[in-house]
Amino acid sequence: MKKINLMMLALTMSGSAVAGGMNDDPFLFMLKVDKLELRDADDGTALVWDAQAWAGKDLNKLWIKTEGEQINNEVEEGDVEVLYSRAIAPFWDLQVGWRHDFRPTPSRDWAALGVKGLAPYLFEVDATVYAGESGRLAAGLAVEYEYMFTQKLILSPELEMNFYSKDDEAVGIGSGLSDMEAGLRLRYEIVREFAPYIGVNWWRKFGNTADYAKAEGGESSDVQLVAGFRLWF
Repeated sequence: MKKINLMMLALTMSGSAVAGGMNDDPFLFMLKVDKLELRDADDGTALVWDAQAWAGKDLNKLWIKTEGEQINNEVEEGDVEVLYSRAIAPFWDLQVGWRHDFRPTPSRDWAALGVKGLAPYLFEVDATVYAGESGRLAAGLAVEYEYMFTQKLILSPELEMNFYSKDDEAVGIGSGLSDMEAGLRLRYEIVREFAPYIGVNWWRKFGNTADYAKAEGGESSDVQLVAGFRLWF
């Protein structure tokens, strides 16, 4: 989902630096908005974002990630992560740092440890375990793949899952597999740095997470049409 393009950009920038007689391990940075989209949700139109930025050199980088959802002008879910990232193998980084869930309230803070990279067959994987207050543990897994119909038209299936060790009724989270989300997005890269897309997204809550949502009058699953764009620079 961009990994190949981003690596090409980094290699190009590094090659330019070498050709110009500069440091062969230059300081680089990148800002990428994977998703900025509208979803046709049951309880109103949802605005969803998923973005990340990094800055650093070849082996060591500072990463910042954020994602969330806003419905009817109110942020329902949102978090931000600040991570130190160290390359440990070709196309793989080890990441450690902090995550802050600012919505829903009360907020939660977590220590984070994970890996991010390209698995065989070019599946992009982002897997992280978290340790929070009161002995809470959590884990998140995101997998994405890109199928290129042409150099500009790209189909991207993706899957995300979240697990928790304990019930946290205050924020509507149950233990075990808490939620799962699967999406299919078709984008057209007008230029490599900007691509509008359309697609469909399915999500479901499980166990006590679903029970908490129903008790608050919410839904435990939904299928949504989505439209948005992604960009990076």
